[in-house]
Amino acid sequence: MMLRYALRTIRHRKAGFLGAFLALMCAAALVTACGTLLETGLRGRIATERYAATPLIVSADQNVHRTTVKHKGNGKTKIKHKAKPVAERAWLPAATADRLRHLPGVRTVVPELTFLAQPLGLPAHAADDDVPFRGHAWSSAPLTPFALTAGRAPASADDVVIDRTLAVRAGLATGDRVTVQSTRAPRTYRISGIATPRDRGELRQQRSLFFSDAEAQRLADRAGRVSAIGVLPEPGTDTGTLKEQVTAALKGTTAQVATGDGRGPVEFLDAAGARVKLVSMGGAMGGTSLLVSVLVAVGTFALSIQQRHRELALLRTIAATSRQVRRLLGREALVVGAFAGVLGALAGLPLAAWLHARFTGMGVIPPTLERTAGALPACAAVAVTLFGAWAAARISGRRIAGLRPAEAMAESAVERRRPARMRVLVGLLLLAGGGTLVGVLSVLRTEAASTPVTFLAVVVLATAVSLLGPLLVRAAAFLTAGVLRRTGPMSTLATANVRGNSTRMASVVTPLTLLIGMTCTVLFLQPTVGDAARAQAREGTRATWVLGAQGPGVPSAATEAVRATPGVTAATEVVRTTVRVGLEKYAAQGVTGQGLTRTWDPGVTSGSLAKFAADGRAAAISELAADRLGLHVGSELALHLGDGTPTTLTVAAVYRRGLGFGDLTLPHDLVARHMDNPLAATVLVAGNAPGDELADAVQKFPGVEVVTPAVADRLQADRGQENAEVNLLAMGLVLAFTAIAVVNTLAMSVSERFREFALLRLAGATRRQVLRMLRTETLSVLVISAALGTGIALAVLTAFSVGMTGSAAPGVLPLVYGTVVGVAGLLALAATALPGRFALRTRPVEVAAGR
Repeated sequence: MMLRYALRTIRHRKAGFLGAFLALMCAAALVTACGTLLETGLRGRIATERYAATPLIVSADQNVHRTTVKHKGNGKTKIKHKAKPVAERAWLPAATADRLRHLPGVRTVVPELTFLAQPLGLPAHAADDDVPFRGHAWSSAPLTPFALTAGRAPASADDVVIDRTLAVRAGLATGDRVTVQSTRAPRTYRISGIATPRDRGELRQQRSLFFSDAEAQRLADRAGRVSAIGVLPEPGTDTGTLKEQVTAALKGTTAQVATGDGRGPVEFLDAAGARVKLVSMGGAMGGTSLLVSVLVAVGTFALSIQQRHRELALLRTIAATSRQVRRLLGREALVVGAFAGVLGALAGLPLAAWLHARFTGMGVIPPTLERTAGALPACAAVAVTLFGAWAAARISGRRIAGLRPAEAMAESAVERRRPARMRVLVGLLLLAGGGTLVGVLSVLRTEAASTPVTFLAVVVLATAVSLLGPLLVRAAAFLTAGVLRRTGPMSTLATANVRGNSTRMASVVTPLTLLIGMTCTVLFLQPTVGDAARAQAREGTRATWVLGAQGPGVPSAATEAVRATPGVTAATEVVRTTVRVGLEKYAAQGVTGQGLTRTWDPGVTSGSLAKFAADGRAAAISELAADRLGLHVGSELALHLGDGTPTTLTVAAVYRRGLGFGDLTLPHDLVARHMDNPLAATVLVAGNAPGDELADAVQKFPGVEVVTPAVADRLQADRGQENAEVNLLAMGLVLAFTAIAVVNTLAMSVSERFREFALLRLAGATRRQVLRMLRTETLSVLVISAALGTGIALAVLTAFSVGMTGSAAPGVLPLVYGTVVGVAGLLALAATALPGRFALRTRPVEVAAGR
């Protein structure tokens, strides 16, 4: 019976339920999109290309492992094993192939070398920034398999075979010459042949260049090691059986055996690493959007139920029990939630595809990681929407359902002067919880730990504002009453409306506060860290010139040419990677020691930079890293380099500018030997040599350019802006949902005031005066929301700045902040003016008679 009543109520109050429907539908779309990203990170397929004809691939372990043993008091032992991926490709001993050559069913064992091989000077239409160029030995061509379509195989160190896609796009043919930048100085090769995959299409996610075996080994620069080993079976050999035999033969080593879809992560390491990032991003976006959705849904239902106070009070007076009212509200919410959840889930699928495409275009997700479009995220979104709608309705209708009939009728006529004690108590508890999160945020030193707490603090504080809203609105109305009273009678009436309908106004303040607070936090989070990091980098850079590269990096030969230029006193090569200390990830840089103190000043607080530069087994670490790891000058630092190679260094210096230069600084040669791209990211040059002479020195190295430190700083700022755009896109949907909630809530608030506006018109007010009153109310609410949202964002960003940079200096951009408040104001004014004008189109006598 209650379901039938619920359906009738929805049918006759479509406008009243439309706001809740839109809020829930947007929430379902958000949850579906974020869930799809999360599922892609967990189960997304990474298809192989180069190893298409090789059913079994042996590779090195790409993880760092740690096993902990915990002895419990009852005599039991708990063993826990954890693994974390390394940043660079781990390589196998070449001798591993000897274990496999004579196994039953093995036809051929093919060692594989994969290394950087970037052609230089290609036409603009031939160079695709999204597709990497990789070098290989020609002997590994059978892994795809590649076959020659023109020319011959590389026979000498000067020969190269290129794939047909590159040849067509660049207009190259056999006999032409091409300059290739690999791990060494650029070298010009003669194109001896053009190859294409046999019996299959071209490789879409990579371009391949093949060298003679000797030249490939020289360029890979990994003596005695290979990047992978392909095992080609005899015809009719079962792959599963062969895998068991290979695994048994490799027992006692760390080598991994991959077949089927497991070959893709071996070939595309960036896609395997992107899975972890996508899980983290999808989880963070999904969690934040879920909290925001619950807050918005509860506020929307609260406003909807408040507008039905008189109707629900009448139900109580005609003998409807509290339980029946709660069941009615629950059934209504379930019906609305079911339709909204299904439509939102369907809308979330193309939204997820768009998000995936945008992240791929920005380089966050490699195109080799295929999107997973399963039914689980959509089903979860529908379930979450149903539960959220039901819970929001039960929470919002708890008070009206619990009142005695006489009390319900009295409260439906005049709004309560004071909010319920439980509401105020929970609001104060959430306010204290938000303050605690802000305090915790001020002591967190890593961005990975701080970012989730930052957004959680904003949501918790916004929820506290939602519960304490009536009190805050009343207080703000009291403070602004004196100013507004002087602007005319309609402003006085607007002030009285804000104060007398504080609960309704609080429902509008909440999404506006959340919109302003969350937007400011998202926009100013990255500048807070980026500005401080660049400031430290500027203060610590002593160089007069900086070498950069438009291609893969600056080769060592270019640095040597600069060092030989008259007037140059020092040139420091800098490479950047990520290392693991235990299982923790740390940003690290490798620097050459010669003349280091002339080009670089990290702000050493203990130890000696000169001692670090003179010792190839020394390390310099930031104060933050020293504090986290419990190290000091003279301590031993055990870590795993970029490719997972373990090493132990001695701490020679501790510095304070870790935000600008990374937590760990290591010897250049040690770091570069274990990187996929050992070319320098930058070269710091000291001395009084003119810039044009330095430019002449590097002229024979295509893509290398000489700039001032100021220009290098601007380029770094541009790269930081790209990261900010990724963060904005990640949270942009949540912000868009909040903006929709603002418009939705304001429109709902105005649409139920037809009778009030009619009475004002009958009392002598003109349409213009009513609209002015409405506009004054909106501006009052906007001022309150802007103050609360700004206060929340400022508190959170200041705590974030203290934790990350050591100073209470959030990177707030006044023009951007003004734009945020201005856009929020335009949304609010539009959302009230349009329904207000629509309400005033009907003659007041007709409205008064019809209600």
